[in-house]
Amino acid sequence: MKVALLCLLVLVAVVYVSARPEKSTYTNKFDGVDVDQILRSDRLLGNYYKCLMNEGRCTPEGSELKRLLPDALATECSKCTEKQQEVTKKVVKYLVDNKPEMWKKLSAKYDPEGVYRSKFGEEAKKHGIKV
Repeated sequence: MKVALLCLLVLVAVVYVSARPEKSTYTNKFDGVDVDQILRSDRLLGNYYKCLMNEGRCTPEGSELKRLLPDALATECSKCTEKQQEVTKKVVKYLVDNKPEMWKKLSAKYDPEGVYRSKFGEEAKKHGIKV
């Protein structure tokens, strides 16, 4: 009787866990990329920029970023891992402060109507980012 009860409890737990909606997140396989190194290198940053602007070839990381960027903007990065959210803030702040022309062109391409800039403006201000 105890074995049957234990089996039933395990079965209920398995069904509960598998039926629970998981918060899906973007892949974290590129979370180990050294973003600081990219931001310090005009060559590396330029390559990512060219990838995003369809002006050059993409690394696997760049291709993934390019593919996910529209969804991340539309969903307010709700599927981003904590690390991806931190990196996003760092990159945006860097581009705004140090590469305004690059930021302007990326914004024009990925947010031509200014919807996301106005939507995220208040949040950006909290983090010291001018958009």
